[in-house]
Amino acid sequence: MKILIIGSGLGGLSAAIRLQTQGHQVTLVEKHNKPGGRAYVYQQDGFTFDAGPTIITAPYLIDELFQINGRRIEDYVQLVRLDPFYNIRFSDGSVFHLTGNREYILQQIREFNSQDIQGYYRFEQALEKIFKKVMPLMEQPLNNFCELIKFAPNIIGLQPFKSVASFVNQYFQDERLQQVFSFHPLWIGSNPFTTSSIFTTIQELERKFGVWFAMGGTGALVNALVKLFCELGGKLLLNTPVAEIAMNYKTGYATGAILANGKYLPSDIVVSNADVAFTYMNLVPAKFRHHYTLGKFERMRHSMSVFVIYFGTNRRYQHMAHHEMLMAPSYHNFMQDIFERKHLSSYFCLYLHRPTATDASLAPAGCESWYALVPVPNLSGQTNWEIGAQQYRDKVIQYLERCYLPDLSKHIVTEHSVNPLYFRDTLNSYQGSAFGMESTFTQSGWFRPHHQSEDIRNLYFVGAGTHPGAGLPSVITSGKIVARMIGKA
Repeated sequence: MKILIIGSGLGGLSAAIRLQTQGHQVTLVEKHNKPGGRAYVYQQDGFTFDAGPTIITAPYLIDELFQINGRRIEDYVQLVRLDPFYNIRFSDGSVFHLTGNREYILQQIREFNSQDIQGYYRFEQALEKIFKKVMPLMEQPLNNFCELIKFAPNIIGLQPFKSVASFVNQYFQDERLQQVFSFHPLWIGSNPFTTSSIFTTIQELERKFGVWFAMGGTGALVNALVKLFCELGGKLLLNTPVAEIAMNYKTGYATGAILANGKYLPSDIVVSNADVAFTYMNLVPAKFRHHYTLGKFERMRHSMSVFVIYFGTNRRYQHMAHHEMLMAPSYHNFMQDIFERKHLSSYFCLYLHRPTATDASLAPAGCESWYALVPVPNLSGQTNWEIGAQQYRDKVIQYLERCYLPDLSKHIVTEHSVNPLYFRDTLNSYQGSAFGMESTFTQSGWFRPHHQSEDIRNLYFVGAGTHPGAGLPSVITSGKIVARMIGKA
């Protein structure tokens, strides 16, 4: 069959490769001048910046895409394991090095609070139990309620109604350790105090398989997947925005897509890797929006957005790791500001990415490539980014300079920043959210928008807005699920 995929993010690429492997004729259309979606790449003044995802876990999911085609991933891209996974820095000056070395983890817990050792042993056992029961669910389509019921007995006993934070806090007394083992929902744009405890699988994936980096940046991984897709006979069209999903009004089936330039691309099946809300509200004709209406999307909880500064320095800061989490002095209040009060916090909880710690080729000699990512409210809040972006940028740089990167402002030689308006206007994300919908219990699994549209039976969805959710392993898995649902040619 002819299959048209809208959007070349990692979910779209995953589906495209598998569907092409299954014998279909796949065309992948991308509105931007480069593939990757959120995994876009900026190149500026000799520096290379990954725009979006930088943390690779569950590398076996990537490897699968090459193995099913008789290829070796190492012939396309080099993945290297990072140690530590992250440094987690606190306002009191303490640092926790999250690593795959269990003995070192135990040593650090003893140094933070020796009474939490026994709690960590019990926490490990609880994580293993959740992982074994939840992971099989992650690769299921969950398009109907019966599929959910089948897995319900396994899930109910795992305390899924507890948040990640409340689940973790059962095992640790030290507030810093509570944060070390509960911040992971931020990687998928969600609040640790409302995200279901089943998403502790994120850190169990790290414990089991490590944290990895693609040499050359995430863009090198995107290029590797694009190369594989094209070798298989797939077709990629860049600078090709879609204006509307074409419909047969008699049958209620999609017939392809109408491009922004008026050209019609016919297909038997359409797969959208675009934002789910954007797809329904802007690409699907109004007559076919019965299940997912504007009102329904307005009632959902959408993920946070982010403010990101990409910057290059003409000096190196060797004391910083590849991944740094800089924690706010008031962790809970910060989350309340971003997710509930919907205003900029007076604190910073910030992710700092320093890829030149691993790959010096991403910057000129003696220089460093960075990005600083701050969680901020999505556009349902009242922040005026057209007015306030520069002032907020200055506050972030001053904070980094004061606390972690001495004389930073003197050494920045190039920079670029994005805010929630970029996610809304460039990436077509509803409310400028950076990760689709929040991963609360009632917006996970079957409760999330389904892979197969209820209104248009040959329209499918992949990416962060559908099951299993946001994050690189999840969006790649969504492509695997949809390819299995569609089947072989």
